[in-house]
Parts: sequence; structure tokens; C-alpha cells
Amino acid sequence: MSFNKKSAIVTGAGKGIGYEICRQLAKEGVIVVLNDIDATLAGEAAARIMQESGGQCIAMGGDSSDLTFIQQMVDKAVSVAGRLDIVVANAGITLFGDFFTYSPDAFFRVMQVNLGGSFFLAQAAARQMKLQSAGGSMLFTSSVTGHQAHKDLAAYGMSKAALEMLARNLVIELSPFKINVNTVAPGATLTERTLEDVEYAQTWSNITPMGRPATVADIASTALFLVSDQAKHITGQTIVVDGGWICISPSP
Repeated sequence: MSFNKKSAIVTGAGKGIGYEICRQLAKEGVIVVLNDIDATLAGEAAARIMQESGGQCIAMGGDSSDLTFIQQMVDKAVSVAGRLDIVVANAGITLFGDFFTYSPDAFFRVMQVNLGGSFFLAQAAARQMKLQSAGGSMLFTSSVTGHQAHKDLAAYGMSKAALEMLARNLVIELSPFKINVNTVAPGATLTERTLEDVEYAQTWSNITPMGRPATVADIASTALFLVSDQAKHITGQTIVVDGGWICISPSP
């Protein structure tokens, strides 16, 4: 996959899946704008990636659902690389809660970050890509919870399902400008957060047909393909990376 001299924005990338996507992109020669709401974490992550890859990785700490900050990320990518080629709207939050008592504050925060941040980043990036006249690639991070019900995740699940519909709808808006847009839907994945549960890996190994949960590299490798030139004729699609779990869907 050829990425040399391209530029990318990846949100929610201080650790976990987003970090691994940035790491792999930088390794392929992409100039990466790495965002995380935790500015310190973003800076440490970008420095680590640059040390490893020898490439460019610019940290931008800030709220990826803030409209002013979204434009700042686009402007930064253009100022450094002269253009914007790839956007991965990966930032998201999970706020568990019983449906009967779920608070409006929790609901609207999930929607603001998971949906609003992705929608308006795509909008700002598409405007820039349209001006460039050379196309681009966008990717949203969904989840298997957008396909299968999970207790206490009604708001989160609906936000992830909505991202997949957003990708489908944007085919109409963006294809005339050679911009493709897709979604990756991770299943259970080993990250710093999930590994805080000492039983997580074994539980999901037992109920995943392929015998293990995903690694961040599994998700990032799929993401890189979807934003590569090799996938330019793929648009409006969702690839589920879950080792086959949603085919049988046993509860953890």
C-alpha cells in the first residue's frame, strides 16, 4: 500500500486502536496529525511514534467534537503537508447505563463525541479535499455494538450504528469529488482499557469463533487498507473485525 507523502488526521489516538493506526500510517510515510483529548498523552504518543518510525507525527490535544478545534486540526494538516488526504474519525466515548435511568447529560455527551465529532470532522475534511480536486479517504470507527444489542449500551450502540449509515449516505455527497468513506467495526479488542479487566482476554477467547479477541494491530491493518489507494473503489461499506463473534453472538 502506497502512502508516501500523504497526510492524515486520526482522532482519539493517544492509545489503543487510534494510536496503532497512527503508528502504522507513520511507518508507511504518512504525515500524521495525532489527536487526543489528553494533550499530554497525545504528545507522548506522537513522540514515541516519531522515535520509532522516523516520520512526522504532530500531536494536537483537544476535544475532537469541538467545531473550532476540528477546523484547527484540518488547518494544521494542510499547513504541514500542504494537503489533507486521510481522515480517521476514531474518537469515541462509552458511557454505560441502565436504559430506565440513563441521564440526558450522558446521552447527549455520547452523541456529541461519537456522532457530532465524526460528522463535523468529515464535513471540514471534505471541504478541504474538495478544494484539492484529488480526492481523499475517510474512515469512521463503529463497533459490533452497532450490530448486536449489549445491555447498558443503548446510547453507545445507536451512535455506532448511526456512523455506519453516515458512511453510506456520504457516498452520495462525496463520490463526485473522488472521496471514499467507509467504516470499521471492531469487536472485543485488547487495549490498555480492556486489559484492566483481568478476565477480559480469557472471556472473549472463549466466545470468539477464531479463539481470541482482536489486537489493535488487527483493527489498524484493516483501517490502513480502507484508506489506501487499493481500496479507492470501496465506499459506503463497513468491515467488522471481530473474529466471527457477531455471527453467533454469545454473551460475555
